[in-house]
Parts: sequence; C-alpha cells; structure tokens
Amino acid sequence: MRLAISRTEKAVILYDADSLSDAAPGPQIGPGGAPTPAWFQGAFWEARQAVVGQAPGRGASLFLEAGPEEWVLRPYRRGGLIARLSEARYLWTGEARSRAFRELRLTAALHERGLPVPRPVAACLWRHGLTYEAALITVRLPGAKALAERLTRADACLLARVGRTIRQFHRAGLDHVDLNARNLLVDETGQVWLIDLDRCRLRHPGPWRERNLQRLERSLKKFGVPEAMAAIRRGYAE
Repeated sequence: MRLAISRTEKAVILYDADSLSDAAPGPQIGPGGAPTPAWFQGAFWEARQAVVGQAPGRGASLFLEAGPEEWVLRPYRRGGLIARLSEARYLWTGEARSRAFRELRLTAALHERGLPVPRPVAACLWRHGLTYEAALITVRLPGAKALAERLTRADACLLARVGRTIRQFHRAGLDHVDLNARNLLVDETGQVWLIDLDRCRLRHPGPWRERNLQRLERSLKKFGVPEAMAAIRRGYAE
C-alpha cells in the first residue's frame, strides 16, 4: 500500500496509489492517477447511476459501483448536541490530525498487518477557514452484513469468532471506541470484519480493552440480544 497526497485549490486528498492502480475505477482520475474531489460527493456517482445502495446510520454512507469492485463513501457527520451547531464541520488542527486522514492511515496500517478491515481507498478534506469537512472511501466487503442483522440467528460458533476477532485487534493494540454490533460485519464465508475506525487508535494494553467489550455489550442489549455477549466473551478468552 502506497499512500500519496493530491492537492487542488479547494481540497486535499490522501489516497492509496496502489489501490487505485489495481482497481482501475474509471471515473475522472486527476493528474498522476489521483482521485478528484468530485469522487467524495454523492451527486457525482448519482449522475453516473453508480449508487447501488446505502448503509443506515448518521451520514448515510453510499455504496458505489467503481469498476470491478464496489466502494463505500462515508461523509463525516457529528452526533449529539454539538451537531446542532454544525453537523458536518470540524475544527481545523492540521491535515495530519484530521479525523479522515487519521482513520485512513490507521486502516491502512491494520490492513497491511493482515487484520480484517476493509481496504482503504482515499480520504478528502475541504477546509473552510478554521473548520473543515471530510469524507472517506473504502472498498465494500462483498456480501458482508452487520452483526446486528444476524444476531437473532447467530449461533455460538459465529459469536465465538466475533470474540476471537476482537481479541485479535486488541492484541494488535486497537482501541475501538465505538465497538458495536453495526461496526462488526460478517461476510458470506463467515469471516468477521471490523469497520469504522474514526477516533480509534493503537495503544498499549490497558482497561480500554474491557471498555470496548462493555460498549459492545450495551449495543447487544439495544438490539435485544444481551445473552450473545457470553459466547463472544468465551471466544475472546480462548
């Protein structure tokens, strides 16, 4: 994976040059094979009839047909009370510290280590004085569905795999601050994947591991299947 930066008058894009070279997505590629800011706008894909679906949740991620593979376009959106002031803008503290660039670099690092995360494609920043907006594109996992959609029929083997996958990430040092049943995906082969690494980071072992598990347990209660956590914890402890 080879990360590169492209700059235009209004935007800065961090992208995986190798990924785009392999994918050959087709839509207007900028100078040097870089993506253009238009890629991060839903209207660009809608005009080409390339939007094939969308995911639930804040910001409404779009599923895109991009050549031989599908991508997920996720705009960054705020939640909670602060969203009343600005739903899409964040305080500018520099490119390297932006949420989109940090998430892309973290996802790329985990992907390079062979951990089950989607392959990152590109992230874009639009600066507006002291604030910025951002969006992220990753490769869509074929046939994958959120664990939340499978909970009512999930057997002990699947839940144990979820636990083992979480343990795998914890051993790598990943503190996933929003570990919930929608950010764990299961593909057609039964492989468990972890998505949405916004605000996550690599850390030394500590109490954060248990906090991650407790966050997931609250999510399972929300979806009405709190008993699933026992099997997940058993897989985690194996």
